[in-house]
Amino acid sequence: MLQLSIDPGQSTPLVEQIVEAIRHQVDDRILRPGMRLPPIRRLAQMQQVSRFTVVEAYDRLVAMGYLHSRRGSGFYIAPRAVAPSEKRPVVADRAVDVAWLMRQALDDAPGMLKASAGWLPTLWLDQDGLRRHLRALGRRADARVTSYGTPQGYLPLRQQLQVRLAEFGIGAPPEQIVLTHGATQALDIAARRLIKPGDTVFVDDPGYFNFFGNLRLLGAKLVGVPRNADGPDTEALEALLADHKPRVFFTHSVLHNPTGANLSPPKAFRLLQLAAKHDFLVIEDDTYADLHPRATTRLANLDQLDRVIYVGSFSKTLSGSLRVGFIAARPDLVAEFTDVKTLTGVSSSEFNEQLVYQMLTDGHYRKYVERLHGRIQQATTRALRMLERLDMTVFHEPRGGIFVWARAPGLEDTAPLATRASQSGIMLAPGKVFRPQMQASPWLRFNVAFSDDPRLEHFLAEQLAAM
Repeated sequence: MLQLSIDPGQSTPLVEQIVEAIRHQVDDRILRPGMRLPPIRRLAQMQQVSRFTVVEAYDRLVAMGYLHSRRGSGFYIAPRAVAPSEKRPVVADRAVDVAWLMRQALDDAPGMLKASAGWLPTLWLDQDGLRRHLRALGRRADARVTSYGTPQGYLPLRQQLQVRLAEFGIGAPPEQIVLTHGATQALDIAARRLIKPGDTVFVDDPGYFNFFGNLRLLGAKLVGVPRNADGPDTEALEALLADHKPRVFFTHSVLHNPTGANLSPPKAFRLLQLAAKHDFLVIEDDTYADLHPRATTRLANLDQLDRVIYVGSFSKTLSGSLRVGFIAARPDLVAEFTDVKTLTGVSSSEFNEQLVYQMLTDGHYRKYVERLHGRIQQATTRALRMLERLDMTVFHEPRGGIFVWARAPGLEDTAPLATRASQSGIMLAPGKVFRPQMQASPWLRFNVAFSDDPRLEHFLAEQLAAM
């Protein structure tokens, strides 16, 4: 029998309260397949809500596969082929596969500790602010709720980005900016336009593992440039340029993923000198820009978008669901990137872009980001202390951002450790996936925002003691 108690005083909408209550009772087998739910009118009277609220809740549950409707008879619990709470078995030999790791990071299975995730915990983000601005935008007559966006994206947001990039010393007028579905699409657009199968591409080693997978799909030949705490090893880069002619070099300057380190001015100048001498482009991924509390060196600031293509995003600070990012580049490349965007994705979501613009311009965003900086700093201190207790070596003590790159003494390959962690409900990203050729690595990436969970330290202490 359906047991339902909803509270109009909660911030959660009544429809969602009904949906979640029924869904959990189905998952817990309190409501069994074939059972009939109360008619819409009766449930509305019992819970003192409108019939439309019950109709919407039932319709959502039908769409989710929890209910099915019989015309003239009502709504019944649908048969479930596989219980939603049933765990999929861990496939041990795929613990270091890039796509598998991304699926694990995005899985919403309850209880999973995502100690190596690439983003902040949901509860750290400004959910109340998003909802408030979403309601306000929905009431505006010019909100683009149903129509496609323009090819380059919402102009007022591109104008606002011009102002924000000027704060970094980067001159980028709106016509040199293309809005995208997050940094992932921005990088994909650039790669599609610039790279052909068989082309040599330079990447950081270690570097952004998900994009390595994308480059492989395009048929690129990946060559890793060793990464030091102050940026790419420019001596190693120069030696590699004697044997390879890369079309492009993909790199991070600020809060490098996975090491958390920043590019130094001498390394930045030398990298740009080599790019000019050997005629290759540089794509600067600055996805974590707003998580850095101070001014720092950026290639696009020194180069002013001549050879540098600059990529940014709001997914890490505002919302991963909004998927709003951008590319800034010289005019000829922007025209080509816009064509690729149109051909492969038609347009980006102007409604999402309007929402981000509204949040950036109402004065709330800066204060929110400042609070994030303080919270991240505290989490970083706790994470470093935890790693010190475990006698793990840190590659670089970060000055912002969410990543710590660390290794344990005597451990030469962290892939087996990541496999055992996944079997214990902990997501760890082994250093192997951050290498362009998936070479064995003794390093692990930790997200400081998740590292104070006692399960992580207990697991690592137990595993390292057994070595």
